[in-house]
Amino acid sequence: MNTSHPNTSIRNLRLLLVLAMIVAAFGLIACGSDDSSDSGTDDAAAASAPADTASSDAPSEIRIGYQLIPNGDLIVKNEGWLEDAFPDSTIKWVKFDSGGDVNTAVAAGSIDIGLAGSAPVSNGVSSGIAYKVPWIHDVIGDAESLAVKSDSGVTDVAGLKGKTIATPLASTAHYSLLTAIKNAGLQPSDVKVVDLEPDAILAAWTRGDVDGAYVWNPTLAELVKDGGTIIESSANLAKQGALTADLAVVTDDFAGQYPDAVQTWVDTQNKAVELYKSDPQAAAKAIATELSISPKEALEQTKGLEFLTAQEQSAPEFLGTEAAPGKLADALQSTAQFLADLGQLEGQVQPGLYKDALAPQYVNAVTGG
Repeated sequence: MNTSHPNTSIRNLRLLLVLAMIVAAFGLIACGSDDSSDSGTDDAAAASAPADTASSDAPSEIRIGYQLIPNGDLIVKNEGWLEDAFPDSTIKWVKFDSGGDVNTAVAAGSIDIGLAGSAPVSNGVSSGIAYKVPWIHDVIGDAESLAVKSDSGVTDVAGLKGKTIATPLASTAHYSLLTAIKNAGLQPSDVKVVDLEPDAILAAWTRGDVDGAYVWNPTLAELVKDGGTIIESSANLAKQGALTADLAVVTDDFAGQYPDAVQTWVDTQNKAVELYKSDPQAAAKAIATELSISPKEALEQTKGLEFLTAQEQSAPEFLGTEAAPGKLADALQSTAQFLADLGQLEGQVQPGLYKDALAPQYVNAVTGG
């Protein structure tokens, strides 16, 4: 795919397929942490109706979009902390393969809280999706990287010219790949970028359909196990100014109606980060169960991500405070501008909009700020 001129028909087909999954998944998604395999969402008609006033009552249902990324979200899911915190609520965990699909589900009104990378969130904010960022799941480092096959003949990013590289479209990995290509002096059209989700990337790699892939763990680890060589990482690109992160998004409707529930959700996420920092073995065990890998592998994969407590996220370089929104807003805007310059932005760059998209009051409340 020519990354500077996205194929509109492919985008439309992808949207139709995701919406079809939404309809097909209605009634099939299990409650609580038992759901670790379904991919899709409830029908949009099941979305919670917007409320005129905030309520301190617990919602009857909380629909959470998650991804198989080795971070605190999987700890919260595995430990059942939300189920414990909301005994009278139905907690629906809905698995997605990429942040682009999470955006689609939010726009359809099918989930209340979701996990998406900073690039998809930049796209979502720019295109007017009504959500805010109350939490940073992780700052992406070596856990998201560009791996090439041993027989590709590629030893650096400049060597990607004429090669076929897979990555999930509109993801942080896609953004990082485009950044790496630009930094190497190449044009997006010099590389054939194919849009594949992580599971499909592993299959295409095994078949020999691609020369490499920019993707995250646990798929990245599988590529390396199969002889792949990492030639660029998001950690290195961050040092060059291209910071990426996995972010939480909560819909304006849900946050407006149930601010206390959002606060409790943030509290459990902070608890997961504190567990990781105090007892990484216990945290790795929970993550390993969700990823169906060994605790040792899970612990190794978490090392490629930086986890921040609520107090750390309240710092100026991240979410900041309500009075002074943090520099994450600048990162979202610069990402949006980069994508716009390459014709990849779904919407328009609107200065000021990205500060409005931050919701630091929840992490501030955890620390008493």
